[in-house]
Amino acid sequence: MVAFPIPMAGETDDPDTAPHEAGTNPVARVHAAWRSWLSALASDSEAAIAAALAYESLPPEARDAWLDALDADGPSIDVPAVALYAPLLAVEGAGPRRQRIEARIASEPPPAHPSRPGRRHGAWALRGVAGDGAHVCVLVVPVYLEFVHVIVCRYTPTGGFIAVRHDPLRHAGDVLRLPEAQEVDGVKVESTPLRVVIEELAHAILADRREHRQTPPALSSVAHLFGPQLDDIAPADDDP
Repeated sequence: MVAFPIPMAGETDDPDTAPHEAGTNPVARVHAAWRSWLSALASDSEAAIAAALAYESLPPEARDAWLDALDADGPSIDVPAVALYAPLLAVEGAGPRRQRIEARIASEPPPAHPSRPGRRHGAWALRGVAGDGAHVCVLVVPVYLEFVHVIVCRYTPTGGFIAVRHDPLRHAGDVLRLPEAQEVDGVKVESTPLRVVIEELAHAILADRREHRQTPPALSSVAHLFGPQLDDIAPADDDP
């Protein structure tokens, strides 16, 4: 479990403590490290996951202290509020703290989702077929800022899912550098219209349900892609 010291509101008189003071003052050093770590939440997926794990491990009063510290330091850190609060939102299921987090995120305009170059929408897919008939697909779906979900599925549309892997938080820069065609789990996959992949996955879900098998939990994170608006979100330049 990852933990990080949380400076309480009012522990430092000046949030922008001079570097020489931070070097001699233990509290100032902790505060400077805390602010540096918060800045990383906008671009470092490991830092964001660590924030969620650390926050989840805290008792209620320490979670309140964390939110108080964000209220104090967040406005002076040059990252969007969603970067600071979104990892915590995944932990708080309901109640006043969740409402407080949601209100803080809503206080700023939503940032634009990252898009793969040449596409109008953030979500995109790669797909291929193995020699044994199994299909392999990679779904990449924006989460917030420059972070995305990555889901790799091996399945057959009529037989259901064989294996599903889910990376819940990756930096988009890592994924956008993937080539249009590559090998995944020994299968050559290529850029494929999103609606084609989602339709195949929907058939695989139905095949599992007919056999009374549970839908892979990872797919719940992209449930919105299975709606009737799918044709609208499929990029025009993906059409065959």
